[in-house]
Amino acid sequence: MARVPEGGGWTAAQIAWHVAATNEAFAGLIDGAIPIAKPAVEGFTETPWSAIASQVPDKLEAPKHLHPPDAVVTAEAVAKLRASEGRLVKALADLDEARANMTVKSSVGTRITLYQVAIWASSHVARHNAQIKRLVGF
Repeated sequence: MARVPEGGGWTAAQIAWHVAATNEAFAGLIDGAIPIAKPAVEGFTETPWSAIASQVPDKLEAPKHLHPPDAVVTAEAVAKLRASEGRLVKALADLDEARANMTVKSSVGTRITLYQVAIWASSHVARHNAQIKRLVGF
């Protein structure tokens, strides 16, 4: 998991570390540990997820605080990923309808519900899962 892709980029261990850190951030938004979600304003209409996803560039630059360290030990990245999965799954399981309808500003500037944050979280995991598979030759 230490092979850097041709042309640069993150190793599989670094990708796993990044996914774990991002899972933690998504879980914090969903469970309120990162207390920035607000009730939707009156008349708020959820933008369809497909419209939001179409605004995300193929090479989206992650915020610096979600970049992995230069050297990541595979076992530590995997442990971090497993722990973050548990936290995210718990946050999703505990998400009630009232909280799910609260909103945050997405990285593309659109206000989204916490329900949509949950969709974004699963899309993020799937995207990086495919990236790791390409990197290691699956």
